[in-house]
Amino acid sequence: MLRRVDLRDRLPSAVELRALLPRAELDVDTALEQVRPVVDAVRERGVDAVLEFSNRFDHVRPAVIRVPKQTLRGALDALAGDVRAGLETSVSRARVVHADQRRSDITTQVVAGGTVTERFVPVRRVGLYAPGGLAVYPSSVVMNVVPAQAAGVEQLVVCSPPQAEHGGLPHPLILAAAALLDVDEVWAVGGAQAVALLAYGGTDTDGSPLEPVDLVTGPGNIYLTAAKRLLRGLVGTDTEAGPTEIAVLADDSADPVHVAADLISQAEHDTLAASVLVTTSQQLADAVDAALAEQLPTTKHVERISEALRGRQSGTVLVADLDAGLAVVDAYAAEHLEIQTRDARAVADRVRNAGAIFVGPWAPVSLGDYCAGSNHVLPTGGCARHSGGLSVQTFLRGIHVVDYSEQALADVVGDVVALATAEDLPAHGQAVTARFRGTS
Repeated sequence: MLRRVDLRDRLPSAVELRALLPRAELDVDTALEQVRPVVDAVRERGVDAVLEFSNRFDHVRPAVIRVPKQTLRGALDALAGDVRAGLETSVSRARVVHADQRRSDITTQVVAGGTVTERFVPVRRVGLYAPGGLAVYPSSVVMNVVPAQAAGVEQLVVCSPPQAEHGGLPHPLILAAAALLDVDEVWAVGGAQAVALLAYGGTDTDGSPLEPVDLVTGPGNIYLTAAKRLLRGLVGTDTEAGPTEIAVLADDSADPVHVAADLISQAEHDTLAASVLVTTSQQLADAVDAALAEQLPTTKHVERISEALRGRQSGTVLVADLDAGLAVVDAYAAEHLEIQTRDARAVADRVRNAGAIFVGPWAPVSLGDYCAGSNHVLPTGGCARHSGGLSVQTFLRGIHVVDYSEQALADVVGDVVALATAEDLPAHGQAVTARFRGTS
């Protein structure tokens, strides 16, 4: 069922692999030109433009942008007990993991009388995006809010698209998750206009201020990603997140039923989702195809999943051995990478590029989506080669504090002057020597 790329007779170079491997097409540059007028309109006309775009794209015009606090509390009170319990488990486990990520300030004694301290200071105000397209993602609220709170961010704004079927409010599950996490500022706005409003701020329909933020995080579609790229610099952003991906590195010990179920689970997100199997075993590849054919008819979103599995972004890559398999998955740099091999932990320890790694048969990606404690906002499209997932560090800035005594500065006057002269910046040197004029 999955199209195949057979690399058993040779291992292409990293450059060739990037061209050969299944990958979703994500043309952010084209989307940039589509979102630029949206961003410009929000900058110029504020909430009026936001409401017009909400009506055009979401088919509803919210009465106000900021959701009333009592509405958030009501959504939490109405939340089904089992869903609330699941969210509470997700929150508690995520808090345990992310609490350990918080860095302490570091002071280095460079010389006698001279120290450099790195202070880790949280961003003051952050906008967190929760998608609301084909599915609703209260789990994304958890994954954005928990590390921000662990970092010490003072003000959090959750943005999610208004829903016509919910009276112009975001989905009740989004509202309930925000209330559960004690976030009381939720804006009913989605897409590129959400990023623009977070960046520029505005005035709500009731006259209350919508203060701009310093950083925008969270996953979304290509238009949200393009808006983040366009506004980067005015606001900080996390890594660009495109269509979701799973890669499974497996040998003949893997259970094809498990592999097929995991590939299906990611294809469920949308038609552009990527599901990739990298395996040393043609027999396993055949068995996975058979398991896919058996499991697909019983899934709820069979048409969406089937289209994703047939797409150019999905497929099976046959390799000669695990070394070649590791080279392939490192070149692919998957958002989610499962290792279903013998001695899976040792194999996982050899992986260099992945957003998150799931080891062995009992750690499926779905666990990471909800209850592993790890963060599921991860880099896609090969960005795991250079970027990591959302964490406490996303919301912290390292600030160097330089504290030198008179003698400590005096000890390097000659070095500073020499380097400043070499760079033809004599005033830099004079800024030091001026402090010692008239001293012996």
